Amino acid sequence: MGHRLSKIYTRTGDAGTTGLGDGERIPKTAARVHAMGDVDELNSVIGVLLSEKLRQQLRDLLLGVQHDLFDLGGEIAIPGSTLLPASAVARLETAIDDCNNELPPLKEFVLPGGNRSAAICHHARTVCRRAERAMVELSSGEQLNTELLKYLNRLSDLLFVIARTLARENEGEEVLWDRSRLNDGS
Repeated sequence: MGHRLSKIYTRTGDAGTTGLGDGERIPKTAARVHAMGDVDELNSVIGVLLSEKLRQQLRDLLLGVQHDLFDLGGEIAIPGSTLLPASAVARLETAIDDCNNELPPLKEFVLPGGNRSAAICHHARTVCRRAERAMVELSSGEQLNTELLKYLNRLSDLLFVIARTLARENEGEEVLWDRSRLNDGS
């Protein structure tokens, strides 16, 4: 394969438009561009999480998610294309079940935090939810592969259980919402 990006700046976006993979130019404020940006940001936050010390199993899982997100972003950038494997959602569901089986049942809401890696994972989860909302908005006006929405929905669930797992590592604890604070005047 030749060089994909031989020139980094093109000046073609200087007037407020961007090019899609099919050659079409659209405004940088378009719903499609917002969705691409949110997926890109999500992938970047997962990259930050991967810079932390993680078990190899989680590292491999998250690296696979990054590749999936690149495919998902490609589908957004190339209208009508199908790049995300059909098996991707099922893979996430299996990973959710595997991670969740190691966790105690939740009795309260979890606050984002616990330790640095858990907090970064919670950040990724919230960016994932935003990306999902952007995809829902895009799908209200354009035809999209329905697997993309399912993938982002499952991914936010996976990031939640990974954050719970990370918060408990190294004898750490999850930070749970304290319902009693509602009645103590604080």
